[in-house]
Amino acid sequence: MRVHFRVVMKAVLLCCAAALSTLCLYRSFQLPHGIPSKGPSPSAWQERAPRSLSYGSRDYDSASMGPLAPQYDNNELQQPLDPVEVTPALQALTSLGDLFISVKTTLSYHRSRLDVILKTWFTLAQEETWFFSDSQDPEYQERTNGHLINTNCSTSHNRKALCCKMSVEFDTFLRSDKKWFCHFDDDNYVNIPKLLSTLGKYSPQEDWYLGRPSIRTPLEILDREKKKLVDGKRENIKFWFATGGAGFCISRALALKMSPVASGGKFISVCERIRLPDDVTIGYIIEHLLKKKLTYTSEFHSHLEPMKFLRQESFPEQITFSYSGQGRDLNVLKAEGLDERIDPTRFMSLHCYLFPHYSFCPR
Repeated sequence: MRVHFRVVMKAVLLCCAAALSTLCLYRSFQLPHGIPSKGPSPSAWQERAPRSLSYGSRDYDSASMGPLAPQYDNNELQQPLDPVEVTPALQALTSLGDLFISVKTTLSYHRSRLDVILKTWFTLAQEETWFFSDSQDPEYQERTNGHLINTNCSTSHNRKALCCKMSVEFDTFLRSDKKWFCHFDDDNYVNIPKLLSTLGKYSPQEDWYLGRPSIRTPLEILDREKKKLVDGKRENIKFWFATGGAGFCISRALALKMSPVASGGKFISVCERIRLPDDVTIGYIIEHLLKKKLTYTSEFHSHLEPMKFLRQESFPEQITFSYSGQGRDLNVLKAEGLDERIDPTRFMSLHCYLFPHYSFCPR
């Protein structure tokens, strides 16, 4: 009888264990509460604010920013156009010469960061690419074919310096006849053919703001512009912004609408009022002031993402790449090719994978 009881108990325990395992396995495939089943779902999305919100914390009152907004619904981010919607006529609207590509840099990074850019992707868009720095540098002025612009902004990396450079970038674009303003950082590799084919899906005569946010919810801050108080308190506003570290593009039609509040140095004033960095201010102007939506574009990548998770076979389909860190803390692509001592950023190996005919590529 005692033996029979033990057998029954063992059977019950085994059944309970099996049921518990099944339940855990089922729950592991469910989305976390509050996250929509559709809409943007980028891999390795950051759960922290982008690096731009960490710059110069003394320059703005981080305590004034409210908590992050609740999870967005599917309508809060503009979705990319379906490729079938691209017509030959629309594709013909954009050529390489229609692009204004700006790269933000600083004197101390000219040699360490610009050298690999000048050797790789810059060669594919020399006339369209401009470098915005904070000092004169005759050597790199020559190496960029006169495309190094001294903004006369501060050499520091705080909010004021960042907004100053972005203001010069924006004004320089407006003075050109280009159809697209595309901003990148000096730690970006830009896949020019993919950038061009992506922009070919959108008309520069319409309002487009293409990029990728690095937070899962819209940024929520106090409305410093509105004088009217609600229950004695200022209201919160929320908006998306494309992180500058991954790059973003703005159509000329939208840039012209931004002009009254952002051109002629007024962009710096907006930065000062909301006390936030340049890429956040761009999003504030477009999404909050102009009520235009950011179009989520997953092919933009910043150093906030772990680069090692980008598969090599997917490289041709990405627009930008990045890197960060030193020594063992390097965040770089897993790209086969050149020795790490020659190519620590992996940008040369990436370039060789995309364009193997270059002389420095392995044979």
